[in-house]
Amino acid sequence: MTTDPPSSEDVYDDAAAGPGSRARPLLLFVATVISVFHAGAMYKNGDPNGSLFQGFTSPSFLASGAPFALPLLGILLTHEFGHYFAARYHRVPASLPYFIPLPGLGYSGTLGAVIGMSGPIRSRNALLDIGASGPLAGLAVALPVLAWGLAHSPIQPSSGLGYTQEGQSLLYLALKRLVLGGPIPGGSDVMLHPTAFAGWFGLLVTMINLVPFGQLDGGHIAFALFGERQNHFARWFRRALLLFFAGNLWRFVVPVLRGKSELALSLAVMNSSFWLMWFIVLGVISRAAGGPDHPPFEAGELTPLRRAVAWFSLALFLLLFMPTPLASY
Repeated sequence: MTTDPPSSEDVYDDAAAGPGSRARPLLLFVATVISVFHAGAMYKNGDPNGSLFQGFTSPSFLASGAPFALPLLGILLTHEFGHYFAARYHRVPASLPYFIPLPGLGYSGTLGAVIGMSGPIRSRNALLDIGASGPLAGLAVALPVLAWGLAHSPIQPSSGLGYTQEGQSLLYLALKRLVLGGPIPGGSDVMLHPTAFAGWFGLLVTMINLVPFGQLDGGHIAFALFGERQNHFARWFRRALLLFFAGNLWRFVVPVLRGKSELALSLAVMNSSFWLMWFIVLGVISRAAGGPDHPPFEAGELTPLRRAVAWFSLALFLLLFMPTPLASY
């Protein structure tokens, strides 16, 4: 993910700023590595001490999270340095990635990372390159990681409470069919190997970054392609997220209220809230950026190859879109 412009307190041209500017991203990365290894260990083994925050001081417990943590960190690093090197290529001052650790909470141990840039991207071609380079690079790693993980994931019965269903997208369903060689029997599902879960999370991260709004990667790509019209499209897309929230409410909450589901109401609401949360997050991003409109660029046209990359990236968002990214039963 990229952001611009930054706040005045941040120094984003790390090459010019010297070693001091690298201390904060390095510390955040180390914290994220520990947090992601802990999440991987929790996914593989469960919590050994009955608390989400236990296990951080056990090297052996953390090391067991490697089959999840190493591929996920590889996906995230590739994504962020795709942005970084594209920005450097176009001489746009950019920071090293600022990773966001999420210790003891969530399934991944991180909220990903952001790269700051010290001003708007002036060139239309540069905007497309910087916006598309991260998602495409990260996905190029996530797909083989996911394929390997799926090949090592058993198919087991999925009925009963205490079951978590990962989000399904067209690309994910196609890859499962390709790797597993056929449809999954009813009442069963793939129990994801930790590496497969890392690959799936890579698809989720790519989907979120390709959301065609504001300063997200998808917003950069769509604005490079459509220009000022994208500001209008982005507003309607954000409103459309409420429709997916409403659809999930109908799927999970309404059966609970009618007494036709064993799910607790709190769990049903949690399963429904992903797109409501992102509706709010996009509003916060808009306010932080000074408004919902994307910064303009200098006059010019995309090259034919970049125009094809832009359309491919937006089509990829549709193939990756998950109406319900994660649900627990």
